[in-house]
Amino acid sequence: MTDERVALVLGAVKGIGREIGLSLARRGIRTVLTWHDWEESRPELEAAFGEAGCDHEIVRVDLTDTEAIPGLIERVIERFDRLDILINNIERGGMPVVHGSYTKNQWELEVATTLTAKRWVFEAALSHLKKAPSGCVVNLSSIAGVVGRSGPASYIFNEGYSALNRGISLLTETWARLGAPSVRVNELMLGIMDTRHGKGTRGWGMYPDKVKEGIVDHTLLGRTGAPEDVVKAVNFLVFDAPFMTGSVIRLDGGYVLGGDAVWEMPEGVEKL
Repeated sequence: MTDERVALVLGAVKGIGREIGLSLARRGIRTVLTWHDWEESRPELEAAFGEAGCDHEIVRVDLTDTEAIPGLIERVIERFDRLDILINNIERGGMPVVHGSYTKNQWELEVATTLTAKRWVFEAALSHLKKAPSGCVVNLSSIAGVVGRSGPASYIFNEGYSALNRGISLLTETWARLGAPSVRVNELMLGIMDTRHGKGTRGWGMYPDKVKEGIVDHTLLGRTGAPEDVVKAVNFLVFDAPFMTGSVIRLDGGYVLGGDAVWEMPEGVEKL
């Protein structure tokens, strides 16, 4: 059955973005999917959505060029005449093990991708989301905004990337106010996920074994996350949380809480 709703999924060429888009398409939701780099992944994206059999459009756009963003939203409206769901997935992870110390260009690219692009896409989309019967925005962020450059994550999160992800939480709260009461805006804060900082990234193969072991040991559930974990959480926020807005859900397997064991309860001295 075809769903009348339309979703815009940023950063959908591979990994988590692609799996979120596919999940929406398999529900019959018409989707617009953006990509910019990783061109070698585009054929797989096209094949997967061809098999899904839902009306969709794949758009190549550089979202760090803020002047291109209104045109992207106009393209969505021209094609489908509405916008109901925005998956704000675009980011550029600042991985010290890959990039080393910051350069000015790397810093500016992370700011433009991880924070600035999200902001301008939301602004361009908001008026259309408000016209939808139940508009919804999901901002994808990282626990880097909580843990910063510390512990096993020192190889994974640069301090700039961490600061930007803390900023996303502030945007989420502000946008929830701007969107209310018709548009819900929530944030999904990701831990170490396969294809995003974890397995399936070029950085993962560069980590020393002690770092990989440290990441898993620091995670209460004893594993890194998988794209399907993210898809389930996004589906909850989009379809099953009608009274939730301005909230942050941390999907990290307990990484933020991990590392400190709970000691056994002492016997005490008072007997009742």
